Amino acid sequence: MGIEWQTSDAPVPYEDALADMTARAEAIREGLATERIWLLEHPPLFTAGTSADPAELFNPEGFPVYDAGRGGRYTYHGPGQRVGYLNLDLGARGRDIRRFVHCLEGWMIDALGDLGVEARREPGRIGIWTGHGAQEAKIGAIGVRVKRWVTLHGFSINVAPDLSHFGGIVPCGIADYGVTSLEKLGAPSDMASVDAALAAYADNFLAQLSGKCQQDACTS
Repeated sequence: MGIEWQTSDAPVPYEDALADMTARAEAIREGLATERIWLLEHPPLFTAGTSADPAELFNPEGFPVYDAGRGGRYTYHGPGQRVGYLNLDLGARGRDIRRFVHCLEGWMIDALGDLGVEARREPGRIGIWTGHGAQEAKIGAIGVRVKRWVTLHGFSINVAPDLSHFGGIVPCGIADYGVTSLEKLGAPSDMASVDAALAAYADNFLAQLSGKCQQDACTS
């Protein structure tokens, strides 16, 4: 079976998305559904990963906070941010969680490069980064869960969100750097362009995830 691409035009409530991806993951495990890549936006909210520290949540706007069940700490989601939820069967793709995260990072880096943004990993930090010195900032986040070898959750890319909303948390527990967006960097900042860039490298990402490359050559 192929992979379904699903794109939601209207913001999806977090509880609905969590229930949907959880049900989809179970159906994939039972052989009743195809794998899926789901692109969406959320209303303004914070999610707490399994390592979230309450001291890193300030939330002056009073946005709702949800326990996500994924790894990581606090993350903001809201309009203008492209969220990608991945229900992929790692049981059929080598059962290598490290490879999955590495190649997911690479997919984001490739797509951002297609949009004119030089992005990268940074050792010891979570997420995708751009800029140097005073301009160094985070542009993408990753938070995943793998249950019985099917993946849940995924990534987010800051396209044109209200960056002030990130002031309600210490994003992913990293206080020493700011956050940025495609809009702030002067790159294409419409969802159609971002989705097209992701689609352009999706086959490469999936091939790498299936072990058809060496891990250190997965990209970027």
